[in-house]
Amino acid sequence: MKTVKDYIRTIPDFPHAGIMFRDVTTLFADPRGFRMAVDQLLHPYAGQPIDLVVGLEARGFILGGAIAHQLGKGFVPIRKKGKLPGAVIEKSYQLEYGEAVMEMHDDAIGAGQTVLVVDDLLATGGTAEAGVKLIERLGGAVTGCAFVIDLPELGGRKRLERMGMEVHALCDFQGT
Repeated sequence: MKTVKDYIRTIPDFPHAGIMFRDVTTLFADPRGFRMAVDQLLHPYAGQPIDLVVGLEARGFILGGAIAHQLGKGFVPIRKKGKLPGAVIEKSYQLEYGEAVMEMHDDAIGAGQTVLVVDDLLATGGTAEAGVKLIERLGGAVTGCAFVIDLPELGGRKRLERMGMEVHALCDFQGT
């Protein structure tokens, strides 16, 4: 029987030499694989009081939207700077090669709302940490962070756990 990991393609040396890119588009393209991933991502949170699902740009939108639909909850995107219309709040964070900025509408989450954060991959945890901080700035409470893939050697899980976040990942890959 196939696992979620079996549907994920690895592309060597993308986008740079030495990087093993974990491509979830093959998972998304397969109806059984995609359903399996969505079901397994939401399973630990079924029955928990979740008001909203937040997806991190960009593949988190695909997964988060599907999970929100299955849970009967609303969906909120957290996007790269300059992609959202209207009033936003922002959080910058460090990348290996510089800095990035994530944004969210300033009225997307109400005080006290419980939120599930979803993305495809957890590497260093910088994007997820920025997302959590945006949610908390609006008064939201993060109930968990769910990922298809964890790259444990890059430390993202530990980073989020140090923030008090519950982390759920469907599979992991060694190396970068």
